[in-house]
Amino acid sequence: MSKLYHSTRGLAPEIGIREVALAGLAPDGGLYLPKKWPHFSVNDIAAMRDASYTEIAFRVLRPFMQDALPGDVLRGIIEKSYAVFDAPQITPLKHFGGIDILELFHGPTLAFKDVALQFLGHTLDYFMQGSGKRITIIGATSGDTGSAAISALADRKNIDVFILYPAKGPSEIQRRQMTCVAAPNVHALAIDGSFDDCQAIVKAMFADGAMRDECNLTTVNSINLLRILAQIVYYFVAARDVAPHKPCFVVPTGNFGDIYAGYAAHKCGLPISKLVVASNSNDILTRFFATGKMEPRPVQGTLSPSMDIQVSSNFERLLFDLCDENAEQLRGLMQSKNGFSVTPAQLDKARQIFMAGSANDAETLATIAEFQKNHDYTLDPHTAVGVTVAQGLARTLPHPIVCLATAHPGKFPETVAKATGFAPQLQPKVASLIKGSERLISFPSNRQKIADFIRAHRLN
Repeated sequence: MSKLYHSTRGLAPEIGIREVALAGLAPDGGLYLPKKWPHFSVNDIAAMRDASYTEIAFRVLRPFMQDALPGDVLRGIIEKSYAVFDAPQITPLKHFGGIDILELFHGPTLAFKDVALQFLGHTLDYFMQGSGKRITIIGATSGDTGSAAISALADRKNIDVFILYPAKGPSEIQRRQMTCVAAPNVHALAIDGSFDDCQAIVKAMFADGAMRDECNLTTVNSINLLRILAQIVYYFVAARDVAPHKPCFVVPTGNFGDIYAGYAAHKCGLPISKLVVASNSNDILTRFFATGKMEPRPVQGTLSPSMDIQVSSNFERLLFDLCDENAEQLRGLMQSKNGFSVTPAQLDKARQIFMAGSANDAETLATIAEFQKNHDYTLDPHTAVGVTVAQGLARTLPHPIVCLATAHPGKFPETVAKATGFAPQLQPKVASLIKGSERLISFPSNRQKIADFIRAHRLN
């Protein structure tokens, strides 16, 4: 099998896509990337004009898979992954004057994470068939990754799932989507700390070679490249829907995975005018694109909790590009505990495709109210951050502007009610799930205690 994937840190062996999916994080602490990105020509993209979502997914993902997923297997996985979505278009595009909304929340947990995690779940299941082994998935979530992963992986025969989330982070609905699932192979662990603390614990467990080998660790976080690859697809689909124009994408951003998928689409040849990072008050990324300095600050709790992040793991993938794939230089930057700076030339390179802006809670509420009044359309708070940034930059952004809607507003009823005076309703299938009894498992931010729990609760 072709070994077409390498680590950003440059100290891990090159491997194939199956090993990438099962490893998640590289053993040198880096993130996997293709050594060479597939290229889709103008004619290739034009040929997608009348294709379905699943057909575009097949055409986009096929070059990444080599012989690890034969064509008929890949088609079957794609069909199964998106059969559970409640919109025929999978990710429909809605038009509102100067801003288009790309709805990514039509999967089983009503969040954009379903698009990638349904695909990842079926793919991991295929890779594990007949292996006689179990894998242990560990992941950190600020809200939606955990519920989407649990939905995709509950009751899988060869997979155990442990999701760490900040005890005071997710909304009640986000939490209950994780803790009300009774499947014996899944566990949601409430950590006394921030998302960054959860993510640091996950990375530390991957760095523990003995535990990694003993438990066959992998991850569902967007540090797993397969998640990024699955998310590339909806950028191609959205570009098809606004053709022949060259779109500008505005992306509510926390861990940098969703917007990095847009950058990956751009590297694959998709014409994109700009990628706009939309941050809440945890605006480390917005400040980076203004100054070239990555300077972490304490995490602030906001009305858009899935973006309450200061350490954006996927930024390392972009940084690798800014370093001209010089792994030694990247390692030097990543070893700094107090942040780092890039050169003016590197910042200029990033700004060729990226812009950034931020919105605080008051602005988020005002945008939810305004959009409801003007368009009779309800935004969730994360999407509202994106729309706020898009409106603030509208005069300087190329059109058409496509803002990614990352979650259904019904997952954040208190915030929406505060802005509009009414609470949106969840779909019955989700509402019935979260009425069950919760399994509340709490831990201090202590890697050893969590590792001991994982070892003790893996199924044999």
